[in-house]
Amino acid sequence: VTITTRLLVSHLSGIRHYEKDITKVKEEKEKANRALKLTKPHQDKEQKEKEGKGVERTDSVKPRKEHDGETKSRNSKPGRKDKEFEQEEYYLKEKFESVIESLKIFKNDPLFFKPGDQFLYSTYGFTLLSAVVERASGQKFTDYMLKMFRDLDMLSTVLDDNEAMIYNRARCYVYNKKGRLVNAPYVDNSYKWAGGGFLSSVGDLLKFGNALLYSYQAGQFKNSNGKLLPGYLKPDTVAMMWTPVPKTEVSWDRDGKYAMAWAVVEKNQQYGCCRQQRHYASHTGGAVGASSVLLILPEELDSEAVGTQPVAPPRGVIVTIICNMQSVSLNSTALKIAREFDKEKRAQ
Repeated sequence: VTITTRLLVSHLSGIRHYEKDITKVKEEKEKANRALKLTKPHQDKEQKEKEGKGVERTDSVKPRKEHDGETKSRNSKPGRKDKEFEQEEYYLKEKFESVIESLKIFKNDPLFFKPGDQFLYSTYGFTLLSAVVERASGQKFTDYMLKMFRDLDMLSTVLDDNEAMIYNRARCYVYNKKGRLVNAPYVDNSYKWAGGGFLSSVGDLLKFGNALLYSYQAGQFKNSNGKLLPGYLKPDTVAMMWTPVPKTEVSWDRDGKYAMAWAVVEKNQQYGCCRQQRHYASHTGGAVGASSVLLILPEELDSEAVGTQPVAPPRGVIVTIICNMQSVSLNSTALKIAREFDKEKRAQ
């Protein structure tokens, strides 16, 4: 078979995640599909009510269970152990000297399906992707990334290396079976730098979000008299990254599809005075003792006014939350915050 980098970034490669038993993975997918079918009649009823009354109802269908391959926790309660974190490989303590070396964890395992056929979130898919970056760049993946973070002025973003002295590094926590907070167990994340092995701050993640949003919008500000610096990425590159990929799914946002390493919700409004979907990109994250989210809500720019307004990109709202506790659902909170700020900007 052929596995491309595009398949890797969209989680369509067929490479396993932490669960090694393909039967269990299939059972979980079938269970999710059944749950989706059960909610369909409610969605149809809700749609008819919207058409008849012209109002939106948001309480008739429960949202899908939230996870991102690293966490799934929408309804988790203190002391209730998340099944996702029962997988042994979350708690690896082995130190890997390179991403090439860490491929040995899964390189001899069978693919779960033919590449391109089905979506399966895979941290190991990103481990393979980091190996591609390492070979293509001729540098260690970690050196390559740290240089990139320096270019982006993300000076607080570093490897989650247990041995290094890292100022302001927070302790991580989990709930035990009795519902009490305890220190998270020791793990070594050198086996998955690309899929969850970096430490950062909300300030750095905001810089990262701003750099992406600037790159995305820079091409739209054409009448800037050459004063507008280019973005870190080309506008077309970010647009490609934020274009939904067929056959993908996003479990933490039922409106979204997976794109290239991002979950994306497309702009959509079917009826006047009814529910409106704004275009935004987001990704949640989680590891042993930690949870996070980064959400980018671009401002809807008027193409005719862009060249005349004394404004420059980035234009929009960026929300990031980092929590030093395991299995905390953050995407819906980030979206609510982004919408409040967006509403305030529109009112001005």
